Amino acid sequence: MSRIAVVAYSGGLDTSCIVAWLKEDRYGFDEVIAVIVDVGQEFDLEESVTRGKAAGADDVVLIDRKHAFANDQCAKAIKTNALYEGKYPLVSALSRPVIAQAVAELALELGAEAVVHGCTGKGNDQLRFELAFKAHYPGVRVIAPLRDKIWTRDEEIEYAIAKGIPVVQTKASPFSIDENLFGRAIEAGVLEDPWNAPPPEPYAMTSDPLSAPAPVEVIVGFECGVPVSLDGEELPLAGLIASMNRLAGAYGIGRIDMIENRAIGIKSREVYESPAGIALIVAHSALEDVVLTKDEARIKRGLEQRWTELVYEGLWFSPAREAIDAFVDKTQELVTGEVRLSLQPNAAVVTGRRSENMLYAEKLASYGTGETFPHEAAEGYIRISSLETELTAARSRAQSRV
Repeated sequence: MSRIAVVAYSGGLDTSCIVAWLKEDRYGFDEVIAVIVDVGQEFDLEESVTRGKAAGADDVVLIDRKHAFANDQCAKAIKTNALYEGKYPLVSALSRPVIAQAVAELALELGAEAVVHGCTGKGNDQLRFELAFKAHYPGVRVIAPLRDKIWTRDEEIEYAIAKGIPVVQTKASPFSIDENLFGRAIEAGVLEDPWNAPPPEPYAMTSDPLSAPAPVEVIVGFECGVPVSLDGEELPLAGLIASMNRLAGAYGIGRIDMIENRAIGIKSREVYESPAGIALIVAHSALEDVVLTKDEARIKRGLEQRWTELVYEGLWFSPAREAIDAFVDKTQELVTGEVRLSLQPNAAVVTGRRSENMLYAEKLASYGTGETFPHEAAEGYIRISSLETELTAARSRAQSRV
């Protein structure tokens, strides 16, 4: 019986080397299937197939999950205002369960002995891939060649060249880049020193904010918390995200340079691009401000943070994440309306929001003529609210005299 391994294949340096390693003595697989899962990343399919075949893959399979990724993971992240440590819109963390599920399902169908990923022992992605693999192919053997043997980027480049595998990385440009519809994650090379400013070379979704065009306003329409239109044009979410990436990216919106706390307990310097992620979360949060009740908003903020941590740590397929989603979905039933954004250098600024379901009442909030706030009720409200304050103050005075 042929020993089969199925690889989550990006077409990059790491996974191309892995395809070759899997047929060498250490692993000795008879058949290696490289699986590219389309989650909206920019890639040349012909080039990726050529690279995979050169590395020794018996087949390179493309599975399209772009719209599923947008309508599930991206939509949920926007509704949850998901920003890990207040900054990172979970670009890679959102795509990993989609990719891993597709790989595991194909491996199960083929009766493969193993599923394989290209993560190291230092990263978060090993958790994300392996927990998702196990959720869809219980008991499968999971192989992580870059965890089994530590390779430097330079060693990988030299190995690939020796094997005749065409690579785009060079010793002068060794960046590791992960990309999908929602953004890009960039690491390695000069970025490993947190004192070094990010060079311009690895950016692709965003332009330098210093060269941004004049500010422009766009209107984002939402239904039940999900973006559905841009300047009045209804779009599928994948198309809307792609359009917002182009619009906001021209202003450098979504460039993130952060030191983040990885799940495995070390700090990492990460550079991200997520123009649409940042702009749409900013817009969605602003619409919630005028629709949600005070307690809905307060409870949701705490759950947003925990949801983000669960997804960051690879627990997409968990009852806790699903339970939080149920609460979030309930809060989003009336989050329908429009938000006006001013796209400016390095910032998406909310300049207006409106909804038929607003709790904001101008006549109550206004200080102008015609306002209707019941001022006479305020004194009684304050008197009742201050009872506990007065009692604790009296107790403190009594104790100080003892």
